[in-house]
Amino acid sequence: MSVPILEVCDLTAAYGRIEVLRGVNLSVPKGAVMALLGPNGAGKSTLVQCIAGQKEHTGGDIHLAGVNVHRAAPEDLARIGLCTVPEGRSVFPNLTVEENLQLMSYAGVPAAAVLETAFSYFPRLLERRKQLAGTMSGGEQQMLAMSRALASDPALLLLDELSMGLAPLIVEELYDTVAQIAESGVSILCIEQFARTALRVSDYAAVMSGGRIVASGEPAEVLETMSDVILGGAA
Repeated sequence: MSVPILEVCDLTAAYGRIEVLRGVNLSVPKGAVMALLGPNGAGKSTLVQCIAGQKEHTGGDIHLAGVNVHRAAPEDLARIGLCTVPEGRSVFPNLTVEENLQLMSYAGVPAAAVLETAFSYFPRLLERRKQLAGTMSGGEQQMLAMSRALASDPALLLLDELSMGLAPLIVEELYDTVAQIAESGVSILCIEQFARTALRVSDYAAVMSGGRIVASGEPAEVLETMSDVILGGAA
């Protein structure tokens, strides 16, 4: 059996005295898309921050491709192939689409390659290349944020609440692209409150509640057994 691209073992984390992660165990196989589902307050975003090195965990271990990355800085994790598209679309609003993308060339990726990747996945960005990012729709800004992440040629992509604030049709379109990205060999962990669209393109699913993983397995199985948790107000 191959080593998982991501393995989280008995992870705990807290904000002050409030324990948020309570022994999380999660494994993402190489080349797979996994949906991490659950209600608000379940601990999903805190887990992403710990995996990405943005928050220190209080116990347990995180392994990337079999290597323990305890206390690794976000920039070091990025160099070994971990990339995050955070909740809330992190683009530079006063720069054009093209300028946002060209910033990635400072990380050592040729500018032409950055643009080619972005425009091949998201042709709409080619049409908007001279437009200020802050004047685009929420869905287009999310496309730009994803393009910047893909420019780093990640091995593992963390997508935190891709659907936040977006119309259902746009979310469907974005998740179609997630499936295309996975076909290129990138492993993906999708953190979502709204389940059905993410499950449609996922190989596996896990459900968080109360700071723990309470179910994991095939998407259809998880949806059937945990629908009360993951579909409470979700589509």
